[in-house]
Amino acid sequence: MPLLEPDPEALRPGTAREPAPDRVTDRSATGTPEPLRAELTALLGADKVLWKISDLVRYASDASPYRFLPRVVLVPEDIDDISAILSYAHGKGREVVFRAAGTSLNGQAQGEDILVDVRRHWTGIEVLDDGARARIRPGTTVLRANTTLARYGRLLGPDPASAIACTVGGVVANNASGMTAGTTRNSYRTLASLTFVLPSGTVVDTADPAADEELARAEPDLCAGLLALKAEIEADEELTARIRAKYAIKNTNGYRLDAFLDGATPVQILRGLMVGSEGTFGFISETVFDTLPLDRRVTSALLFFPSLTAAAAAVPRFNEAGAIAVEVMDGNTLRASVSVKGVPADWAALPRETAALLVEFRAPDEAGQEAFEEAAAEVMRGLDLVVPAASVTNAFTRDAGTIAGYWKARKAFVTAVGGSRPSGTTLITEDFAVPPDRLADACEALLELQSRHGFDAAVAGHAAHGNLHFLLAFDAALPADVERYDAFMQEFCALVVDRFDGSLKAEHATGRNIAPFLEREWGQRATELMWRTKQVIDPEGVLAPRIVLDRDPRAHLRGLKTIPKVEAVADPCIECGFCEPTCPSEDLTTTPRQRIVLRREMMRQADGSPVEAGLLDAYGYDAVDTCAGDSTCKLACPVGIDTGAMMKGFRHRRHTPREERIAALTAKNFRVVEASARLAVAAGDAIGKRGGDRLLASVTRLARRAVRPDLVPEWLPQLPGSAARELPRTTRVGASAVYYPACVNRIFAGPEAGPGGTPDLSLAEAVVAVSERAGKPVWIPEDVAGTCCATIWHSKGYDAGNRVMANRIVEAAWGWTAGGTLPLVVDASSCTLGIAEEVVPYLSEDNRELHRELTVVDSLVWAAGELLPELTVFERTGSAVLHPTCSMEHLGDVEQLRVLAEACAEEVTVPDGAGCCAFAGDRGMLHKELTDAATAKEAAAEVNSRDYDAYLSANRMCEIGMERATGHPYRSALIELERATRPPSR
Repeated sequence: MPLLEPDPEALRPGTAREPAPDRVTDRSATGTPEPLRAELTALLGADKVLWKISDLVRYASDASPYRFLPRVVLVPEDIDDISAILSYAHGKGREVVFRAAGTSLNGQAQGEDILVDVRRHWTGIEVLDDGARARIRPGTTVLRANTTLARYGRLLGPDPASAIACTVGGVVANNASGMTAGTTRNSYRTLASLTFVLPSGTVVDTADPAADEELARAEPDLCAGLLALKAEIEADEELTARIRAKYAIKNTNGYRLDAFLDGATPVQILRGLMVGSEGTFGFISETVFDTLPLDRRVTSALLFFPSLTAAAAAVPRFNEAGAIAVEVMDGNTLRASVSVKGVPADWAALPRETAALLVEFRAPDEAGQEAFEEAAAEVMRGLDLVVPAASVTNAFTRDAGTIAGYWKARKAFVTAVGGSRPSGTTLITEDFAVPPDRLADACEALLELQSRHGFDAAVAGHAAHGNLHFLLAFDAALPADVERYDAFMQEFCALVVDRFDGSLKAEHATGRNIAPFLEREWGQRATELMWRTKQVIDPEGVLAPRIVLDRDPRAHLRGLKTIPKVEAVADPCIECGFCEPTCPSEDLTTTPRQRIVLRREMMRQADGSPVEAGLLDAYGYDAVDTCAGDSTCKLACPVGIDTGAMMKGFRHRRHTPREERIAALTAKNFRVVEASARLAVAAGDAIGKRGGDRLLASVTRLARRAVRPDLVPEWLPQLPGSAARELPRTTRVGASAVYYPACVNRIFAGPEAGPGGTPDLSLAEAVVAVSERAGKPVWIPEDVAGTCCATIWHSKGYDAGNRVMANRIVEAAWGWTAGGTLPLVVDASSCTLGIAEEVVPYLSEDNRELHRELTVVDSLVWAAGELLPELTVFERTGSAVLHPTCSMEHLGDVEQLRVLAEACAEEVTVPDGAGCCAFAGDRGMLHKELTDAATAKEAAAEVNSRDYDAYLSANRMCEIGMERATGHPYRSALIELERATRPPSR
């Protein structure tokens, strides 16, 4: 063990607590039992079998109110692995559940035996027929697919609110639709073909002309059974009419019986049945979608009404006018959404009865847009709208920013309302549909039912399609509260079915909470046909038992999860998973959601239990050490939960008082530390150039093992040499801005050569030169050495050192800028973020006043806004690929990076999969495996798919990380701007 290995006990919850009724029991503390673990390891390999108790717990939760602990989690890489798993399950009598993003709201992604992660190795999109179709692997998020398709003017039909995180495979398996899909643009209607693996292991590609012939040879009983069911259904005219009527509105409850009516052959029937089957019929390994036109002319409005029923009554008129989306939000939803960045604060005081419609029209051209706007104006003349807050306009707009704000508030429905629920309560998300012309009556009945059962619920939904969602919060640890929820559900199901002949699940799929009510909606005859269909396709019941079909009338109450209180920054989390695709450690250790899930399980445990001990033992590396601390999770979370901040807090808790004193000492003496670091880098570079990279790497690895991996960086061959000891000479007289070269750029040199092998200027030289060239000279203070943005200490949780440097840099910056009269231009995006925002909590009151007077500007913003308009571009390079850093995302500077690149290059590409590189200062040297995992998809799938003339970013350490990932030398866009605008030599 390293000498300074942190004590896991430092992270033990320090609160007195009673064990929760749904805690993981002690018998599971050792993880996956034998011989299950050994058999699956022999079958698949150790790297595809997750068996520790921390692995099982982090996969036990999804976005639903349920929680089931799997016996083992498997991570297959290909169809051969899937077939092997299914064969094993058949032979051993085991059960298998597939899980992709875990954004499902009804427990579909949870299993009690073998859980299979089909996200990690199952991503990718291939555009076909110039965008008319797309071949998409099941682990690809909807957002990622649409980002690629947008370049072709196309998009997918399904558009769920969770598109940032939910995967295409999950969307198909649940027939999730969203705001605009309705019954005509969903997966059932827009899938051209799919490839799937049946429970037996048979692989079917529905696009293969020989598919039926091959299936008949491989699965004769299955084919015969499907055709027999088809004949039986078609012979029953009343049932056939009932099936057609049920799918006239949105419906995902039960299996798609209309597949027997729409498909003529077994393969065609299976193609329909797989949609919405929730993983109970097979594994969808590939999809081919018919895409839809991306109409870019958009007009939207957020219209406020005195009541939910008044809003619902206006929906048919907008439908008739051609609106592609009409979304409803009640007062509770609107008030809760103020927690979402950008939502007007005055919504918090909206009357409870208020409701709003988000109405959107989309057209391919100006004429179509004007026609829709005229139709909308006609509808508006007959509406009785209200203005319950000063920010309310009740007007249609074309402004993209305003429209994006409306949708951000709407899509945050579940997370924003869930985040504002009482601490410790479980969130239930219900989803139903009624005929659209009955929507107003349904709203009134729903509100009455909620009130009668004591629920102050929130309501939103796709009003254009008669589809409503509502949220209920209750304490799953209190039997009386669970019974109250049950009583509500019994009456709710009766209301939807008996009064409105509606769908108990419109788009969230049956799942565990509606399975007991399936027969209530469909009747005995149709329900038994669903059971028989399951028997024909999966006769041994291997796949996802109890998720669609369950004869237990109280199944919806089994496995409800308690939500114990955790650290305040994470307590509002509803475990939706929106944060996961942005997380650099997603494919290495844990995600933000999983970090919170693990913490909650610790809180469920008795103090000192074997399960708590196992979780603590893994948490240090899996959660704390391998968190990049970039806080992109905060950007993805609709309510801004910053799990990175929680991990930094845990790093602080693990520090000894001695470590904190040493960190503070380095801050106080940073001038010496900076100079020493520059000398060390120079020495390392000299040794490396003499063939000593391997020696340096070996020495630092030994030191890491002896001391502590999180304290001693590992030498990487990609590390550049040292920066020049002297910065460029500048003068304060006539300066347009104060230029602050970040300490990383004062320690590390830039790339050794630019395009064509010509030497590059250093970043500091480039900034000074290009600013002078634009007539906006900058001044570098003589005493910048020994100062820093404080991120070094902030990212590691060294609070004392953070306070020292945060106050030092603000005091210095205030003096340099003459009390804020000049802007402070910073040449590393992470340092800009640090000085502009992250230092504030650590400042004294006096220095907070000084900070308020500062104008901190990222060099990208300075160059794009102040310099570029005054410059002449003399030489553009051919192509450039960009790496936007996570700090740019926080600062909103990504567009400025693109603007600079487009000035310097004929062709500019931002990889669709670009994300945080996780180099995170020195974390890429402390845990290089983190950067390897974070950059793998961006590097392999996109950057290295072709050659570029320039590889650009705006943070030296991120550039080093991306060079390590891709093998290409990344450099600052400012260096490229200087090169492109340098007058040709005469």
